[in-house]
Amino acid sequence: MKQIKNILAIIGLVAVVSTLIFAVQTDSVDTIEKKETPSNEVKDLDKNVADTYQISAIEIPKDLNFAGEPVPQEDPEIMERVDREFLVNTYWQSNALLIMKRANKYFPIIEPILKKNGIPDDFKYLAVAESGLENVVSPAGATGFWQIMKGTGREYGLEVNDNVDERYHVEKATQVACDYLKKWKERFGTWTLTAAAYNAGPGGIQKYMGIQQVDDYYDLLLGQETGRYVFRILAIKEIIFNRDKYGFQLDEEDMYEKVPTFTVEVDSAVASWADFAELYEINYKVLKRHNPWLREPHLNNASRKKYTIEIPNKGYYRVGSVGR
Repeated sequence: MKQIKNILAIIGLVAVVSTLIFAVQTDSVDTIEKKETPSNEVKDLDKNVADTYQISAIEIPKDLNFAGEPVPQEDPEIMERVDREFLVNTYWQSNALLIMKRANKYFPIIEPILKKNGIPDDFKYLAVAESGLENVVSPAGATGFWQIMKGTGREYGLEVNDNVDERYHVEKATQVACDYLKKWKERFGTWTLTAAAYNAGPGGIQKYMGIQQVDDYYDLLLGQETGRYVFRILAIKEIIFNRDKYGFQLDEEDMYEKVPTFTVEVDSAVASWADFAELYEINYKVLKRHNPWLREPHLNNASRKKYTIEIPNKGYYRVGSVGR
């Protein structure tokens, strides 16, 4: 028994000594680190992020409208939905910056087509809401800046097949969007409902209007995406138009610009777009960048249809030598 007590005493003594050694070592390391760290860096470690970065609520403009149609801002439920989109789109800074840069490149293409067709200028922001001004494809198959479905594109005169998909053609797709919007403005009467119908489909909007017995977008209870849709467009419009007000600092040299181009016409099959590109001292990638509606490395064109191909002026792209 006495022997057991002695063993336990020894174990306890070892534990105490180990603790003291660890404490001394820790204190020594801290002292060394403090000596090696300049006093100004020690202060920086204690610096509060809020000293240099402020996050605040957004002051909503008092005269919001879409295509000249006022938003019922006296309604608190409406204003909560407006506020959400202003906050999300203001504080998603990287996305907002990219949209502003792209808008400088593509709005000059879209704006005159909208104007020619009598479509309010605000609808260019609908294209932003649909695609972020990129040739994206949705899970449902909607394609391009205006997110046009295959059937709709063909119905409105676009060529859509394996060789060519004109939903990727910004000018032609914008014209189709205008034709579509004009048709449904006649049915719904307001541009706001027409915009909602662009997102949800005219049939869906008609169904909700019938069930709920209302005829105003702001009175409809809609699904998540369409319910946010017009509010998102309103926020995007305001933030892009008044970017300095919302803290976005961009100079002209920061913006994306359209490369000057000329056009050539093709009315026969093209065996290789890569070979075709080489004739104009560009490569396949550059050719496709300017003509994304060309979907394959060749063009069948058995009907000898005339296509207009956009070619960038010389000197704007880095084009390496073609390997053979």
